[in-house]
Amino acid sequence: MSPAPAHDAFTVLVTGGAGYIGSHACKALAAAGYRPVAYDNLVHGHPWAVRWGPLVEGDLLDPARLAEAFARHRPRAVLHFAAYAYVGESVERPAKYYRNNVAGTLNLLEAMRAHGVDRLVFSSTCATYGLPRQERLREDHPQDPVNPYGRSKWMVERLLADYAGAYGLRAIALRYFNAAGADPEGELGELHRPETHLVPRVLLAAAGAGEAVTIHGDDYDTPDGTCVRDYVHVSDLARAHVLALEALDRGPPFRAYNLGCGAGHSVRQVIRRAEAVTGRPVPHRVGPRRAGDPPRLVADAAQARAALGWTPVWGDLDSLLAHAWRWTRMVLADGRLARG
Repeated sequence: MSPAPAHDAFTVLVTGGAGYIGSHACKALAAAGYRPVAYDNLVHGHPWAVRWGPLVEGDLLDPARLAEAFARHRPRAVLHFAAYAYVGESVERPAKYYRNNVAGTLNLLEAMRAHGVDRLVFSSTCATYGLPRQERLREDHPQDPVNPYGRSKWMVERLLADYAGAYGLRAIALRYFNAAGADPEGELGELHRPETHLVPRVLLAAAGAGEAVTIHGDDYDTPDGTCVRDYVHVSDLARAHVLALEALDRGPPFRAYNLGCGAGHSVRQVIRRAEAVTGRPVPHRVGPRRAGDPPRLVADAAQARAALGWTPVWGDLDSLLAHAWRWTRMVLADGRLARG
């Protein structure tokens, strides 16, 4: 395999580049000297989030459109974020998830082969682990996902490993824990419809623009009875993708790394800290548990630190909430929430 070219010649195709994490990754790529090309069907992405390179509107299930994007922009690598990611919906509509997340990735990999592109960084998830058997999850934890979303991501990891073995692909899968926050410079942030993630729901409730937050169960075996999660800043995730891209030529052809801060915060802690950061109450109520919610999901990200040189810059919850709160107020002020 030829050495990586200089950054000024290095175009990266970013599938899902108009989405929440993908758009932050485009900004991080541009800051590092790469040329990001966002490929997005705009089902959940937003054209206004594509600011650091061109947007190609296209679907992973459209091989002709993929081929056109590769031929026109001649990327040397791919960052792959495009996926459906609602756990509950995946249980109700598994075909949608396997078609888009798995079959769509197969189309992408075949387009890469056809155009001689052999480097890929994949947006994976801690949902591939299933129910935790360790206090902090390491990469050697058994992968036993409990819903179609997690299984679809696990299947893609298997695809990447097999393509690495058979076709010379070099790939890294980054298993996120709970992505949250917003660009510290205020240029990007989270905007989903519907919004299912805890941090934006808490902040919308604090702003009086969302429903009261439902705490799904308060009788777990945790310090305050509510679920504990590892929240990692979206800008730290974006930077990890640039580091992974630069590490593709080192080490085994396929590897996977956890991305998390290694510290857990309960739902009640997030609500209390959000109230402190915003200076406003967060209306909330307790509801029944959700099926499949583990009591605790916290990362051991030592391998990402050792292999990629990655450590979270925004590792404290208050900074993450402050950045997301500024974004929430901006979105509400300019009416973007109503427009979607």
